[in-house]
Amino acid sequence: MSSLTAPAPVLLPRRAWLTDLPVLLIAVVWGSSYLAAKSVVTSHTVIAVLVLRFAVALPFLAVAGRRKLRTLDAAQWRGAGLLGLILSGIFLLETYGVVHTSATNAGLIISLTMIFTPLAEAAVTRTAPSGAFVAAAGLSVAGVVLLTQSGGFTTPSAGDLLMLLAALGRTVHVLAMSRVKAVRSADSLSLTTVQLGGAVAVFAILAALPGTGPAPWSVAAGFDARAWTALLFLAVFCTLIAFFVQMWAIRRTSPSRVSLLLGTEPLWAAAAAVVIGGEQLSTAGLLGAALVLAGTSWGRRAADR
Repeated sequence: MSSLTAPAPVLLPRRAWLTDLPVLLIAVVWGSSYLAAKSVVTSHTVIAVLVLRFAVALPFLAVAGRRKLRTLDAAQWRGAGLLGLILSGIFLLETYGVVHTSATNAGLIISLTMIFTPLAEAAVTRTAPSGAFVAAAGLSVAGVVLLTQSGGFTTPSAGDLLMLLAALGRTVHVLAMSRVKAVRSADSLSLTTVQLGGAVAVFAILAALPGTGPAPWSVAAGFDARAWTALLFLAVFCTLIAFFVQMWAIRRTSPSRVSLLLGTEPLWAAAAAVVIGGEQLSTAGLLGAALVLAGTSWGRRAADR
């Protein structure tokens, strides 16, 4: 990571929604990914499914960005490769975490990225976040607590710790994208391609090791139409499009603002569970959803100022 402080990007408030809307849509997609992941992955097939998920997305990126890939210099390849390593760790932690804990705990814990990112950004830049932003993030987290409480909490487990580490990993990833000098000056599509390529290389190496589960091709052979649909959704929308939009948005706003918007993910996870999974939200859950939306809106205004 670069030790240089990146200049704060300028974004006019009246244009902010043009950047915020795609990021918010990614939060919706990621929220619905919990149901998709649980329908296709087990504790024994985590690595195999990750290989398939990234391998499906990578060829499309490589074809679309093949010309600009050639323009990357050595420093940009190294920076993107570093981001790929971080990304692979996040996905391993998240996927194993979702398998080994409840969706309620997973959604609550991963939302702590909203708090970790502005605090980490403040520590790196040595400038404290505004009180309004911290309060808005706190309000959103309080909303997530109420939102997820209706599903009931389980005893803290190894899965809970994995999700906590994943939240920290997301923070590191967002800050690295905004602060690594070589990454800031490179094409977004090329960087996304190298990141995902690095991640799938890590997963492929792990899949080749003994004792890490069945081979990806044997898992793929056992998929039915529903499993393939879920895998393609994870690959195209939750991976390919999501990380390209995230990198694009970070260059036009701040890591804290992006993380706050992505922090609404548990809200959309609950919505997907109600609409698709047939679950019910309690009064506390509905109140929590309102607080998440209010906190996010407040935080956006604080970021504009």
